[in-house]
Amino acid sequence: MPDLAELNDFIVNAKAETYVGDGERMPSCRSGSHDIGYASGCWRYLDSYFGGTDFSGQEVVWHDDQPVWAMNYFGHIIEHDLIDGHRAGMVIKAALLRLYLDEKRFLGEYEFEHAFGRYVDRSTGNCDHFIGREAIMVNGRKAYELDYRGGLIVP
Repeated sequence: MPDLAELNDFIVNAKAETYVGDGERMPSCRSGSHDIGYASGCWRYLDSYFGGTDFSGQEVVWHDDQPVWAMNYFGHIIEHDLIDGHRAGMVIKAALLRLYLDEKRFLGEYEFEHAFGRYVDRSTGNCDHFIGREAIMVNGRKAYELDYRGGLIVP
């Protein structure tokens, strides 16, 4: 089993370098998937998702080529008259950039104000087992939401 603090630090760095950091796209590992990866030392990370405005995906971390952690997610625009996929992406990237770089974490309660809406994330648990939801509020209404859950993979 990997050290949880080391795993958490790697996940934060991998997330900052991939989706939020506009990381290099990898060849699709599944037909139609969008894949972004990151590696450092004995750690490897892959975010593989389908869709665009409405999307579903999975993040996996390997340590010494053994899968040790995964997270599944599904996100979608709820109110198309309040926000579109491009603006939602801008809010999410700005919010997560601050969370990853300033707070060095990816779980827990977090809010971020942006010109296109207020990003809100709520989760319970920690790196070994968690569940959460992120949302974008526009004019007091939920315009976007994403549900996620994950944790350690035990053989």
